[in-house]
Amino acid sequence: MPEGTYRHIATEADLSALVGDLSVHPFLAFDTEFVSEHTYRSHLCLVQIAAPGMLAVIDALEVPNLQPFWQLLAEEGRTTVVHAGREELGFILHAIGSRPSSLFDVQVAAGLVDHDYPAGYAAICRRMLGVSTSKGETRTDWRIRPLSDAQMQYALDDVRHLERLWKLLEGKLAKLGRSEWMVEEMASWQNEVAESFERKRWRRVSGLNGLSRRELAVARELWHWRDGLAEQRNMPPKRVLRDDLLVELAKRRSSDERQIKAIRGMQRSDFRHIIDDISKAIETGLNIPDAECPGGERHRAPPPQLAMLGQFLATAIAGLCRQMNIAPSLVGTASDMRDLLAYKLGYRDDDEEPPVLARGWRADMVGTIVDDLLEGRAALRIGDPRSNDPLVIDKIGPRSP
Repeated sequence: MPEGTYRHIATEADLSALVGDLSVHPFLAFDTEFVSEHTYRSHLCLVQIAAPGMLAVIDALEVPNLQPFWQLLAEEGRTTVVHAGREELGFILHAIGSRPSSLFDVQVAAGLVDHDYPAGYAAICRRMLGVSTSKGETRTDWRIRPLSDAQMQYALDDVRHLERLWKLLEGKLAKLGRSEWMVEEMASWQNEVAESFERKRWRRVSGLNGLSRRELAVARELWHWRDGLAEQRNMPPKRVLRDDLLVELAKRRSSDERQIKAIRGMQRSDFRHIIDDISKAIETGLNIPDAECPGGERHRAPPPQLAMLGQFLATAIAGLCRQMNIAPSLVGTASDMRDLLAYKLGYRDDDEEPPVLARGWRADMVGTIVDDLLEGRAALRIGDPRSNDPLVIDKIGPRSP
C-alpha cells in the first residue's frame, strides 16, 4: 500500500470484510498494542496486520469480539508471523483456546542465525534490513481515543517489515540447516507460553526462597486466593496483596486476624473487607497434611563443583555459539549447563524429564561436546586471554584405554 495508508477497522462489518480479504493469503503478520498495568489480563487496544498489499489496524476497543480474526489464524495451512509474540499468543489462547496453525517468531529465528537474543524489533530491522523504525510513541496509553496519525503509523511500523524479515530469516535458517531447529523451537516455545498462561504459577512470587514446606503451603493458598480475587475484580494480583506481604504472612504462620493486622503494610482500609478471607487461606495452608506440602521433592544434590564447571563450560559454549552464528542465551544458561552435567553424571532420577540441553537440537549441538569432554575426547583450554571468547574446546581424539 502507499506509504501512510491503511485500513481502519472499527465495526464488525469492517472486521468481517477484512477477514474475508485476509483468508486468501497463506500468511499474515500481526502485532498488538495493549495496556497491562491496570487489569488482571492485558487490555487489548489495537491489532496491527500486514499481508501482501495490505496494512490494517483493528480498533479492539470499538470491535471487542475478534473471534473471526483469531479463528483465521488457527486455520490449517496459514503461517502467522510475529515478533516476541508472547502476548499475541496469549490473546489467541484466551479467546479461542487454540494456537495459530503455524507460528513464526522473528525474534526466535534471529537468535538461531545471529548471536543476539532476545533482540528488539528495531534492532533486528536495522541489522537485517538496514531500515529504521519509529520510536516516538513508546509511552502511549493505547486506551485513549482518538489516536493520532503518528500513533497509528508507530503501531503499523511494528508489522510493516515482518514479511521481509520472515522471508530473509527463513532463507538463513535453510542455508544453515536449521529450519527444523526453528520448527522444534517454536513448538516448545508455544508450549512454554501456553503453560505460563494456563497454569497457576504461584512459585513466581518474589521472596519464597528459604521458606519451609509449611510456609510454602501457606504461600500457595494465599496465592490462589489472591489470584482468584484479582480475576474477579479485573485488577493486577499484586494490587490485591503485594508479594512481600504474602511472604510475610506465610512466615508468620498465624491465621489470627489481630496478628495479620499487626504486620506493617496490612493497615490499608480496604483490607478490612478481606482479612477474613486471608485468615481462611492461611488456615487452609496450615492444615494441609505434611505429605502434601510443596517442596518435598527428593533429589540427590549434585556436588558444588558442578556449578563452577557449568560456568566454565557455559562460557566456552558461548564462544562456540558465536562462531556458529547462534545466540548463546537462546541455547542455554550456566544453570542449564550445570543441570546437563548433573544429568550426565547420574545426579538426576531416571524418571525425571531430561534437562533442556539434553533435548532436541540443543542436545545435538551441546550434548555431544559435553560427552567428549567427560570422556576425554576433547579438552577445555585458554586460547587468546585478550579475546572476547578466551576459552576454547579442542578435539583430542579417542580416549586412551
